[in-house]
Amino acid sequence: MTTKEVKPQYQLVLWISILASFVAFLDGSIVNVALPAIMRELGGTIALQQWVVDAYLITLGALILIAGSLSDLFGRKRILQWGLLGFGAASLICMISPSGLFLVFARALQGAAGALLVPSSLALIMSTFSSRTQGKAVGQWTAWTGIAFIVGPLAGGLLVDSFSWRLIFAVNVFPIAVALYLLTLLKQHDQARATTKVDLLGAFLGAVGLGGFVFALIEESRYGWTSPIIYMPLLCGILAFGAFIWYEHYTKYPMLPLKLFKIRNFGVGNAATMVIYAALSVSSFLVVVFLQQVEGYSAIAAGLALLPVTMIMFLLSPRIGALSSKYGPRFFMASGPLVAAAGFLYMLRIQTPINYALELLPGVLLFGLGLSVTVSPLTSAILGSIDSRQSGVGSAINNAVARISGLIAVATIGIITGSTVTLVGFRRGLILMVALLVAGGVISAIGIQNSSQPERKA
Repeated sequence: MTTKEVKPQYQLVLWISILASFVAFLDGSIVNVALPAIMRELGGTIALQQWVVDAYLITLGALILIAGSLSDLFGRKRILQWGLLGFGAASLICMISPSGLFLVFARALQGAAGALLVPSSLALIMSTFSSRTQGKAVGQWTAWTGIAFIVGPLAGGLLVDSFSWRLIFAVNVFPIAVALYLLTLLKQHDQARATTKVDLLGAFLGAVGLGGFVFALIEESRYGWTSPIIYMPLLCGILAFGAFIWYEHYTKYPMLPLKLFKIRNFGVGNAATMVIYAALSVSSFLVVVFLQQVEGYSAIAAGLALLPVTMIMFLLSPRIGALSSKYGPRFFMASGPLVAAAGFLYMLRIQTPINYALELLPGVLLFGLGLSVTVSPLTSAILGSIDSRQSGVGSAINNAVARISGLIAVATIGIITGSTVTLVGFRRGLILMVALLVAGGVISAIGIQNSSQPERKA
């Protein structure tokens, strides 16, 4: 690559990474707004809503780790192409779903394809940009992928209110097509490693462990903990997950290299990710469902209610990412979750009928500010602590932690709120989010180090 080609190729890598991740994040935000409409047409209770969200997250979380190995084995460009094509096909299957059960299975296929997108796109950034510019690049990636949280609720609300919830799955087609075209322009060659092996048994054990545990959490309200329909899958899930950890420790080619967690910022950063992203997943689910089912908001109005979060992230994330590279991530990772927690504390004032400007908006603004201060430094601290050759699996691990914690958090919502969301249940959810975010800030303050990393060549 010549000197004149460097900057355009850097920008090309950045945009490919942004678009590939965009569709995965878009589906997280757009589906939440459509959940009440899906329930009205296909039937079911809050359990169906949880499954529509968690079926995607189960396969995403279970397979995102193996995606790191696949990107090392076959190359990041190729895995991105496979993921984009698969995600587009699965989205169209979701669109034609004739029943709730069919939609849940289609969402699982979507999650499997989505598992190939985020870790490979982040690994592409980490292996292309030098350590000095990685913070800013990750900040830009965070800001632009954050647009998914604008486009998702707005486009989803508009489509649900004006046409049908089914069309929310068609909006993936355009960004997928653009990303596939840009991949053909990228001159960077894949660096596949023939020595890498795919950990199929680990992927199976991880999927069974997650599936059994989440099934029990979601369906407990229907059958009770004493029912074999609940405790047998729960027991199988716990045993499978324990076997997964044991196997990953001893196998020669693990999809979850446990030795990486001995690196301080990697281990602590993932612990912080676990609680922070659990809070984020609960908030994006609970707030839009509460506004629609309790307050009577339309789908698009519920989406607009959280618009300030993404606007703040879009404006601040690149700046925060650059500051984190300069001063270190510890202050940002410690203070950001506490500011976000203050936003949810403020929301405890909410009464019905809600006064959006006085009771919800200030809390939303604080949450958006705290999230903006947290996300870019968190990602940079984790991926910047390991060798760039491990960025594929490192990104996969971090994203798996985020998605798995999110799916478990969403699965517990029914236990916290009951079978339907009420004002009392919503307040319980707010308290849970505050506790999770405070834990994230404390973990970061105690454990994260501002160690200088040697600059890596682009």
